[in-house]
Amino acid sequence: MVRRLIELGHHVRVWNRSREAIDSIVQMGAHRADTPQDALSAPAAITMLANDEAVRSVLLESGALRAASRGLVHVMTATISVDLAKQLEKVHTECGVAYVAAPVLGRADVAAQGGLHVLAAGDASAIGCAQPLLDAIGKKTWYVSDQPHKANVAKIAANLLLASAIETMAEAITLAERHQLDPARMMAALTGSLFSAPVYRTYGELILNRTFEPALFKASLGLKDVNLAVSAGESAGVPLPIAGLVHDSLLDAIAHGHGESDWAALATASARRAGLGGNTRRH
Repeated sequence: MVRRLIELGHHVRVWNRSREAIDSIVQMGAHRADTPQDALSAPAAITMLANDEAVRSVLLESGALRAASRGLVHVMTATISVDLAKQLEKVHTECGVAYVAAPVLGRADVAAQGGLHVLAAGDASAIGCAQPLLDAIGKKTWYVSDQPHKANVAKIAANLLLASAIETMAEAITLAERHQLDPARMMAALTGSLFSAPVYRTYGELILNRTFEPALFKASLGLKDVNLAVSAGESAGVPLPIAGLVHDSLLDAIAHGHGESDWAALATASARRAGLGGNTRRH
């Protein structure tokens, strides 16, 4: 995302919890910020952090957000809990900082091409100010609400759909294998007809070929997002039985050493349940 901003001519100040991770971006022309407060001293700021704990630490506990200049437009692109998203709405209002929640759909390879889809929520004027930045990192911006936390609801729901699709593909492929049907032939027919969406084509290939490294979205992060869905469901009285199954499959994969693998590795749980083993590469 930062590379896209630089390539399109934006002047970028960047801070990261692991300083060495941004060395190549600094070499591209970004200015290295020494602190989160320094990173927020601009007309607009985009944050992408791994989880609730990181957001609390970097923005709230550090005092960075409360020290930000009034008039700042803050765009939060991370996938965070609905509860924290609501807390951030309140803190931004207290600080006089405009807040746009803009979680993104798409993995790192998609982001590199500027192909992300952005789920944006917040005040329309704040989104308007941030739109050139959203256009730089994304292919399309989808306006979902004037309440920022609802963009996080949408992103959590999207990731639950995605994880569920991976789970059901794994089960379908395992079923085919157990009946000695070539799963690659079956998936070619299905993704060429009823299931032609990118998620089925992309993750179907990963599952078929056991291509779980390098991870474009880690299983540990996938488990975090499914847990966010379960929590969001509990807080609103919404049972999510499929989320429970996907949670257990991800936990199974992580317990078998796939925490740093792509979250498509949750498919290994289905194979193990069927007695096929979880790590054999199909040819």
